[in-house]
Amino acid sequence: MSTRPDFPCAGVRAVHAPIRREFIYSLGASLGSVAFTSLLAEEAKKNPLAPRDGHLPAKAKNVIFLMMEGGPAHIDTFDPKPALKKLHLKEFVREGKQKSAMESGKRYYVQSPFQFIKAGQCGADMAENWSHLAKVADDICFFRGCTVDSVNHPTAMYQMNCGNRFGGDPGIGAWVNYGLGTLNQDLPGFIVLPEVSYPQGGAANWSNGYLPASFQGTPLRAKGSPILDLTPPAGVSAERQRRNLDLLAKLNTTHAAQHPGHDELAARMDNYELAFRMQMQVPEVLDLSKEDAKTRELYGIGNDATDAFGRKCLLARKLVEKGVRFVQLYNGSWDSHDYIERAHGNLVRGVDQPIAALITDLKQRGLLESTLIVWCGEFGRTPDNGVRGGVAYGRDHNPNAMTIWLAGGGCNAGHTIGATDELGMEAVEGKAHVRDFHVTLLRLLGLDDNKLTFYHAGRFKQLSQFGGTVIQELIG
Repeated sequence: MSTRPDFPCAGVRAVHAPIRREFIYSLGASLGSVAFTSLLAEEAKKNPLAPRDGHLPAKAKNVIFLMMEGGPAHIDTFDPKPALKKLHLKEFVREGKQKSAMESGKRYYVQSPFQFIKAGQCGADMAENWSHLAKVADDICFFRGCTVDSVNHPTAMYQMNCGNRFGGDPGIGAWVNYGLGTLNQDLPGFIVLPEVSYPQGGAANWSNGYLPASFQGTPLRAKGSPILDLTPPAGVSAERQRRNLDLLAKLNTTHAAQHPGHDELAARMDNYELAFRMQMQVPEVLDLSKEDAKTRELYGIGNDATDAFGRKCLLARKLVEKGVRFVQLYNGSWDSHDYIERAHGNLVRGVDQPIAALITDLKQRGLLESTLIVWCGEFGRTPDNGVRGGVAYGRDHNPNAMTIWLAGGGCNAGHTIGATDELGMEAVEGKAHVRDFHVTLLRLLGLDDNKLTFYHAGRFKQLSQFGGTVIQELIG
């Protein structure tokens, strides 16, 4: 038997039949099913983002997803490979004798330029330049067994964010809000903090896909006003705005009745109302100047290296504190094909203190237990690289090995799960596909991937595409 509801709260038992599609259509044939489905549909129409219970007891209520676009090198961050020291600058060959890269001009092994330490009581492996994160190592669960399917940035980004390499599917935050709703109706349930330049693949990384438009991510601009036209024009009072919205709603409702099934119109109407409510809450949430000096210093705000990402991390804490269900932060330029010591060194310097501060701050406020933090890129890196105009101490893309880590939200803190081979080329222990990681993330939030489905294009669809297995070792 399998369960395939068309709404996250609905459960309908199905058995195998000669003609699967006809049987699926017949699931709603009984009077009770029709009535129940109708009630759920009406509830969703009234307020699609209203808070809902999940399928299972939840360990986390909110998610802060730290996306390091470009693919951080696991070998140079959280997965040391001392065997590379002996192979440094030797030609990379699968069989036969190795020789100097200077002689071959082909591919060569690259040792990590960073020294590693054992951090925390758990003895987690970290490159020593993660000096701040090392102080909260016991709150982190490292997962070294994840694999993906693509070495192309846009398709790998889509798979990590949406479960599908080819775009057009809902982002993880959209799925989570579809399943659980959000806890603050005056703010979007899925907020994205991108850089000035959007990541590869663009806004499709946080799209609602085929889900109703209400579940799409809302990006806040990295420079200038985070949301354009948030402040009403001079002389326009809240009362006047309310009257204008009421008139607009009346006209739109009449039009919607004449054109049923237009999801975009319903979402636009909801967004007008949400934008009106946001004028009351957003300015206060986005104003970091009201945070005390000690907190701003904790996040590295005011320091050239850490100010930008520090502001994002502090804002993420404020957003989940206000009840936003899913917040995604982007940090780019991790695609280090050359001079990895300089490139990764600068990038780590910019995010190390803010991320450690986020964990510390959430813990101090009693929010870490209910907030799941995820850190990842779209794939890992290889232990070797090609020569480009001489020797380039960098790494290529690697879908067969990467490190993801979790903090808070019921994860198995203080443990390292899975392992890669001695050179870091492939995951060999605790190996699991990214779909399994997605299923595990949903499980921590109390959602069952096999029940969190949406009927589209003739079949029920889900984040994992066609199912996955919970990685139990990641759950505390």
